[in-house]
Amino acid sequence: MAFPSKILWALSSYQYVKEALRNVEENLQSQIKALPRVNQPLPTDYHPELDINSPRIGHLEAVYHIFGYLKCHDKSTMVFDGTYLHWKDSDFPSDDWSEFYHNVEEDLPPNAPPPRGMPVQINIFVDASHSRNKLNRRSHTGVLIYLNQSPTIWFSKSQKTMETSTFGSEFVALRVATERIKSLRYKLRMMGVLLDGPVNILVDNDSVVKNATIPSLMLQKKHNTICYHFVPENIAANTIRVAYIPSSENLVDMFTKLLGATKLKTLAQRILY
Repeated sequence: MAFPSKILWALSSYQYVKEALRNVEENLQSQIKALPRVNQPLPTDYHPELDINSPRIGHLEAVYHIFGYLKCHDKSTMVFDGTYLHWKDSDFPSDDWSEFYHNVEEDLPPNAPPPRGMPVQINIFVDASHSRNKLNRRSHTGVLIYLNQSPTIWFSKSQKTMETSTFGSEFVALRVATERIKSLRYKLRMMGVLLDGPVNILVDNDSVVKNATIPSLMLQKKHNTICYHFVPENIAANTIRVAYIPSSENLVDMFTKLLGATKLKTLAQRILY
Protein backbone atom coordinates (compact mmCIF):
# COMPACT_ATOMS: atom_id res chain seq x y z
CA MET A 1 0.00 0.00 0.00
CA ALA A 2 1.47 3.36 -1.01
CA PHE A 3 1.28 6.29 1.40
CA PRO A 4 1.18 9.88 0.15
CA SER A 5 4.40 11.80 0.71
CA LYS A 6 4.50 14.87 2.94
CA ILE A 7 6.76 17.91 2.99
CA LEU A 8 7.94 18.53 6.55
CA TRP A 9 10.37 20.81 8.33
CA ALA A 10 13.50 19.06 9.61
CA LEU A 11 16.49 20.04 11.72
CA SER A 12 19.86 18.28 11.77
CA SER A 13 23.05 19.03 13.71
CA TYR A 14 25.23 17.02 11.33
CA GLN A 15 27.58 19.87 10.33
CA TYR A 16 27.91 21.08 13.92
CA VAL A 17 28.63 17.59 15.27
CA LYS A 18 31.08 16.88 12.45
CA GLU A 19 33.07 20.05 13.23
CA ALA A 20 32.97 19.37 16.98
CA LEU A 21 34.34 15.87 16.43
CA ARG A 22 37.10 17.24 14.21
CA ASN A 23 38.12 19.74 16.89
CA VAL A 24 38.18 17.10 19.60
CA GLU A 25 40.23 14.61 17.58
CA GLU A 26 42.72 17.21 16.32
CA ASN A 27 43.27 19.08 19.58
CA LEU A 28 43.30 16.06 21.87
CA GLN A 29 45.12 13.56 19.68
CA SER A 30 48.11 13.64 22.05
CA GLN A 31 45.88 12.63 24.98
CA ILE A 32 43.66 9.98 23.39
CA LYS A 33 44.39 7.35 20.76
CA ALA A 34 40.87 7.42 19.30
CA LEU A 35 37.34 8.11 20.38
CA PRO A 36 35.54 4.95 21.50
CA ARG A 37 32.83 3.53 19.24
CA VAL A 38 29.82 3.15 21.53
CA ASN A 39 26.05 2.71 21.16
CA GLN A 40 24.91 4.82 24.11
CA PRO A 41 26.01 8.26 25.33
CA LEU A 42 27.05 7.01 28.79
CA PRO A 43 27.28 3.64 30.56
CA THR A 44 24.08 2.68 32.38
CA ASP A 45 25.92 2.58 35.74
CA TYR A 46 27.50 6.03 35.39
CA HIS A 47 26.90 8.45 38.28
CA PRO A 48 28.75 11.77 37.84
CA GLU A 49 27.80 12.88 41.34
CA LEU A 50 30.12 10.20 42.76
CA ASP A 51 33.11 11.85 41.03
CA ILE A 52 33.29 14.66 43.60
CA ASN A 53 35.55 17.76 43.61
CA SER A 54 35.11 18.32 39.86
CA PRO A 55 36.63 18.28 37.39
CA ARG A 56 37.84 14.69 37.72
CA ILE A 57 39.34 12.15 35.34
CA GLY A 58 36.03 10.29 35.35
CA HIS A 59 34.23 13.35 34.04
CA LEU A 60 36.75 13.73 31.20
CA GLU A 61 36.40 10.08 30.23
CA ALA A 62 32.61 10.54 30.21
CA VAL A 63 32.99 13.44 27.77
CA TYR A 64 35.13 11.26 25.48
CA HIS A 65 32.42 8.60 25.72
CA ILE A 66 29.74 11.11 24.64
CA PHE A 67 31.80 12.21 21.64
CA GLY A 68 32.36 8.57 20.78
CA TYR A 69 28.60 8.11 20.68
CA LEU A 70 28.18 11.20 18.50
CA LYS A 71 30.80 9.88 16.08
CA CYS A 72 28.60 6.82 15.48
CA HIS A 73 25.33 8.79 15.47
CA ASP A 74 26.10 12.05 13.70
CA LYS A 75 23.32 12.14 11.10
CA SER A 76 20.18 12.10 13.24
CA THR A 77 17.44 14.49 12.13
CA MET A 78 14.55 15.95 14.09
CA VAL A 79 11.37 16.18 12.02
CA PHE A 80 8.53 18.59 12.80
CA ASP A 81 5.26 16.97 11.78
CA GLY A 82 2.14 19.14 11.95
CA THR A 83 -0.38 16.28 11.88
CA TYR A 84 -2.41 15.26 14.93
CA LEU A 85 -2.12 12.16 17.04
CA HIS A 86 -5.42 10.29 17.21
CA TRP A 87 -6.31 9.49 20.81
CA LYS A 88 -9.15 7.40 22.16
CA ASP A 89 -11.10 9.34 24.76
CA SER A 90 -11.59 6.08 26.67
CA ASP A 91 -7.82 6.01 27.40
CA PHE A 92 -8.16 9.16 29.52
CA PRO A 93 -10.09 8.51 32.75
CA SER A 94 -12.64 11.22 33.55
CA ASP A 95 -14.81 11.96 36.57
CA ASP A 96 -16.90 14.70 38.15
CA TRP A 97 -14.69 17.05 40.15
CA SER A 98 -17.31 19.73 40.82
CA GLU A 99 -17.63 18.70 44.48
CA PHE A 100 -13.92 19.39 45.05
CA TYR A 101 -13.23 22.33 42.72
CA HIS A 102 -16.34 24.47 42.31
CA ASN A 103 -16.52 26.43 39.05
CA VAL A 104 -12.79 26.08 38.41
CA GLU A 105 -11.63 27.46 35.06
CA GLU A 106 -8.37 27.71 33.19
CA ASP A 107 -6.52 31.02 33.57
CA LEU A 108 -6.93 32.75 30.19
CA PRO A 109 -5.05 35.87 29.04
CA PRO A 110 -7.52 38.80 29.04
CA ASN A 111 -5.86 40.58 26.12
CA ALA A 112 -5.04 37.68 23.79
CA PRO A 113 -5.41 38.39 20.05
CA PRO A 114 -8.07 36.54 18.05
CA PRO A 115 -6.70 33.05 17.24
CA ARG A 116 -5.80 32.20 13.67
CA GLY A 117 -4.89 29.08 11.79
CA MET A 118 -5.52 25.43 12.60
CA PRO A 119 -5.82 24.31 16.24
CA VAL A 120 -2.63 23.00 17.84
CA GLN A 121 -2.67 19.75 19.80
CA ILE A 122 -0.34 19.45 22.81
CA ASN A 123 0.98 16.03 23.86
CA ILE A 124 3.34 15.37 26.79
CA PHE A 125 5.37 12.41 28.01
CA VAL A 126 6.26 12.52 31.74
CA ASP A 127 8.58 10.30 33.79
CA ALA A 128 10.69 10.25 36.94
CA SER A 129 13.64 8.13 38.05
CA HIS A 130 13.24 7.57 41.78
CA SER A 131 16.28 8.27 43.99
CA ARG A 132 18.57 8.51 40.95
CA ASN A 133 21.21 10.66 42.68
CA LYS A 134 23.45 8.42 44.80
CA LEU A 135 24.59 11.26 47.06
CA ASN A 136 21.41 13.10 48.06
CA ARG A 137 18.93 10.40 46.85
CA ARG A 138 16.87 12.93 44.95
CA SER A 139 14.85 11.75 41.97
CA HIS A 140 15.04 12.99 38.39
CA THR A 141 12.19 14.49 36.37
CA GLY A 142 11.83 14.22 32.60
CA VAL A 143 9.26 16.00 30.41
CA LEU A 144 8.90 15.91 26.62
CA ILE A 145 6.35 18.24 25.01
CA TYR A 146 5.02 17.86 21.48
CA LEU A 147 3.00 20.41 19.52
CA ASN A 148 1.03 18.11 17.25
CA GLN A 149 3.73 15.55 16.34
CA SER A 150 6.61 18.02 16.59
CA PRO A 151 9.00 17.67 19.56
CA THR A 152 9.21 21.22 20.88
CA ILE A 153 10.26 21.39 24.55
CA TRP A 154 12.15 18.90 26.70
CA PHE A 155 13.10 19.11 30.34
CA SER A 156 15.46 16.94 32.41
CA LYS A 157 16.36 18.00 35.94
CA SER A 158 16.87 16.79 39.49
CA GLN A 159 13.88 17.26 41.76
CA LYS A 160 14.07 19.80 44.59
CA THR A 161 12.59 17.46 47.21
CA MET A 162 13.70 14.02 48.38
CA GLU A 163 10.81 11.65 47.70
CA THR A 164 10.57 8.41 49.69
CA SER A 165 8.73 6.47 46.99
CA THR A 166 8.49 6.04 43.25
CA PHE A 167 4.88 7.22 43.48
CA GLY A 168 5.94 10.49 45.12
CA SER A 169 8.65 11.23 42.56
CA GLU A 170 6.29 10.45 39.67
CA PHE A 171 3.61 12.76 41.07
CA VAL A 172 6.14 15.56 41.49
CA ALA A 173 7.13 15.08 37.83
CA LEU A 174 3.46 15.31 36.82
CA ARG A 175 3.10 18.54 38.79
CA VAL A 176 6.19 20.02 37.11
CA ALA A 177 4.79 19.10 33.69
CA THR A 178 1.44 20.68 34.55
CA GLU A 179 3.12 23.91 35.68
CA ARG A 180 5.05 24.15 32.43
CA ILE A 181 2.07 23.38 30.27
CA LYS A 182 -0.05 26.07 31.94
CA SER A 183 2.64 28.60 31.05
CA LEU A 184 2.96 27.28 27.49
CA ARG A 185 -0.80 27.40 26.85
CA TYR A 186 -0.90 30.99 28.09
CA LYS A 187 2.00 31.99 25.78
CA LEU A 188 0.49 30.25 22.76
CA ARG A 189 -2.80 32.02 23.27
CA MET A 190 -0.98 35.35 23.52
CA MET A 191 0.57 34.53 20.12
CA GLY A 192 -2.87 33.97 18.61
CA VAL A 193 -2.58 30.18 18.50
CA LEU A 194 -5.82 28.20 18.72
CA LEU A 195 -5.53 25.19 21.06
CA ASP A 196 -7.12 21.82 20.37
CA GLY A 197 -8.77 20.88 23.66
CA PRO A 198 -6.95 19.83 26.85
CA VAL A 199 -3.32 18.72 26.93
CA ASN A 200 -2.77 14.96 26.61
CA ILE A 201 -0.34 13.84 29.34
CA LEU A 202 1.08 10.31 29.31
CA VAL A 203 2.48 8.76 32.51
CA ASP A 204 3.91 5.25 33.00
CA ASN A 205 2.81 4.90 36.65
CA ASP A 206 -0.72 3.54 36.91
CA SER A 207 -1.12 4.55 40.58
CA VAL A 208 -0.32 8.16 39.73
CA VAL A 209 -2.89 8.15 36.92
CA LYS A 210 -5.58 6.73 39.21
CA ASN A 211 -4.82 9.16 42.04
CA ALA A 212 -4.87 12.08 39.61
CA THR A 213 -8.16 11.14 37.97
CA ILE A 214 -10.32 9.47 40.67
CA PRO A 215 -11.76 11.96 43.22
CA SER A 216 -12.18 9.40 46.00
CA LEU A 217 -8.43 8.66 46.20
CA MET A 218 -7.02 11.31 48.52
CA LEU A 219 -3.32 11.59 49.45
CA GLN A 220 -2.21 12.22 53.03
CA LYS A 221 1.37 13.57 52.97
CA LYS A 222 1.30 17.36 52.86
CA HIS A 223 3.78 17.94 50.02
CA ASN A 224 2.16 15.17 47.97
CA THR A 225 -1.31 16.61 48.54
CA ILE A 226 -0.09 19.91 47.09
CA CYS A 227 0.91 18.05 43.92
CA TYR A 228 -2.31 16.10 44.10
CA HIS A 229 -4.62 19.12 44.23
CA PHE A 230 -2.65 21.06 41.64
CA VAL A 231 -2.96 18.29 39.02
CA PRO A 232 -6.66 17.33 39.45
CA GLU A 233 -7.65 21.00 39.65
CA ASN A 234 -6.24 21.44 36.16
CA ILE A 235 -8.04 18.29 35.06
CA ALA A 236 -11.27 19.76 36.44
CA ALA A 237 -10.56 22.99 34.52
CA ASN A 238 -10.18 20.92 31.32
CA THR A 239 -6.61 22.16 30.94
CA ILE A 240 -5.12 18.67 30.94
CA ARG A 241 -6.12 15.03 30.85
CA VAL A 242 -3.93 12.15 32.00
CA ALA A 243 -3.54 8.62 30.64
CA TYR A 244 -1.33 5.62 31.37
CA ILE A 245 1.40 4.54 28.96
CA PRO A 246 3.70 1.49 29.39
CA SER A 247 7.26 2.32 30.40
CA SER A 248 8.52 0.64 27.23
CA GLU A 249 6.68 3.30 25.18
CA ASN A 250 7.40 6.34 27.33
CA LEU A 251 9.77 8.42 25.20
CA VAL A 252 10.90 10.60 28.10
CA ASP A 253 12.44 7.54 29.78
CA MET A 254 15.60 8.67 27.96
CA PHE A 255 15.66 11.88 30.02
CA THR A 256 15.47 10.33 33.48
CA LYS A 257 17.87 7.40 33.38
CA LEU A 258 20.80 5.99 31.40
CA LEU A 259 19.33 3.30 29.15
CA GLY A 260 20.96 0.35 27.48
CA ALA A 261 21.74 0.66 23.79
CA THR A 262 18.76 -1.39 22.57
CA LYS A 263 16.04 0.47 24.47
CA LEU A 264 17.72 3.83 23.83
CA LYS A 265 17.73 3.19 20.09
CA THR A 266 14.11 2.04 20.12
CA LEU A 267 12.92 5.22 21.85
CA ALA A 268 15.29 7.64 20.07
CA GLN A 269 14.11 6.43 16.66
CA ARG A 270 10.62 7.68 17.53
CA ILE A 271 11.99 11.21 17.98
CA LEU A 272 14.96 11.33 15.60
CA TYR A 273 15.20 10.05 12.06
